[in-house]
Amino acid sequence: MDIASNQLLRFTTAGSVDDGKSTLIGRLLYDSKSIFEDQINAVQASSTQKGLENIDLAMFTDGLRDEREQGITIDVAYRYFTTPKRKFIIADTPGHIQYTRNMVTGASTANVALILIDARHGVVEQTRRHAFIASLLNIPHIVVCINKMDLVEYKEEVFQQVVSDFEHFASKMLIQDISFIPMSALNGDNVVHRSENMPWYLGAPLLYTLEHMHIGSDLNKLDLRLPVQTVIRPQREGFTDYRGYAGRLASGVIRIGDAVVALPSGFSSKVASIQLGEKELEEAFAPMSVVVTLEDDIDIARGDMLVRPNNQPEAVQEFDVMLCWLHTNPSVLRKKYKIMHCNNEQTCMIKEKVYQINMENLSREKTTDPFEVNEIGRVTLKTSKPMLVDTYRENRITGSIILVDEQTHETVAAGMVV
Repeated sequence: MDIASNQLLRFTTAGSVDDGKSTLIGRLLYDSKSIFEDQINAVQASSTQKGLENIDLAMFTDGLRDEREQGITIDVAYRYFTTPKRKFIIADTPGHIQYTRNMVTGASTANVALILIDARHGVVEQTRRHAFIASLLNIPHIVVCINKMDLVEYKEEVFQQVVSDFEHFASKMLIQDISFIPMSALNGDNVVHRSENMPWYLGAPLLYTLEHMHIGSDLNKLDLRLPVQTVIRPQREGFTDYRGYAGRLASGVIRIGDAVVALPSGFSSKVASIQLGEKELEEAFAPMSVVVTLEDDIDIARGDMLVRPNNQPEAVQEFDVMLCWLHTNPSVLRKKYKIMHCNNEQTCMIKEKVYQINMENLSREKTTDPFEVNEIGRVTLKTSKPMLVDTYRENRITGSIILVDEQTHETVAAGMVV
């Protein structure tokens, strides 16, 4: 398999207000020479205008005018940069409790979560909340950036105390891989270059850690799931009987000659060809977008799924999800919503609210109150027809759903199948 397909790494940043997220990203972009000269000049001019001695690194990411005026991040800001080793997409998400939905949105596709902690304050309530959301979203790797070490005189014992506190808390959650880096984003210690102020830290700086992080095994390569997005039937000479099934592989590997089953019909066939654009392939794997043809002419439509005969998702009409409410209008029990799952759209309703997460202490609370914006909890959904779902922990694509208001067509919630 082509390793280059795993070279894109998506990471999200999270932390309390003023922990230095935007400064860290600014430092990462600035020191890795990923910013155009005109941008540097513009930020340099703004920094001088503010009466600052040095360049304000946070301004490279705080793009909204409101953010610049308040000096905080209030929306998800996406940034792209490349080094010789890897391509990166950064989602800079807000730290406030009232922007939980923004963090869920920014973190939902991330391979890595950077959780920032102010070395002076240690593990605070926001840290626990962000770690909980990262665990809930099944982000495979967490890098805890213990920032502002310059303000605690680069003391190793301060760093070790924060590591100990975070590990104690994280032991209660399902987090696969955690690493800790002491740094000063403002001064550039351990961001792109190793710090001379912390000789006791023997690990790698942040950029090296991100460049060399192994993410190939994060993808589910076992369970073949190809949700069909569209059926291609070219109306031109030479393609009279051509039927291609186009979609993005949610997981697994597909090869020519493989036996497959089309769900929900249950008809089976074998893979005749796989195409990526104009290129004929012998095999394809997640997350490639391909067109597959089958040996038999069977009835397949948008929203169907190609899987292996002995490895199929569950077809269910009632299932539980962890729901994050995204809209300012509260949830309504038994109201009809449109549910979006892969390329499938159906009608559903929230049958029951099982519990709600108290975002202050992360406890589960039994309540039938409607969900308000930014609230998270477990619900039972009932759909109009059976849906082909996996649990979110097994498959982040086939295990996630979106709820849309049928009247306004606005997205109201995002959910993870449990």
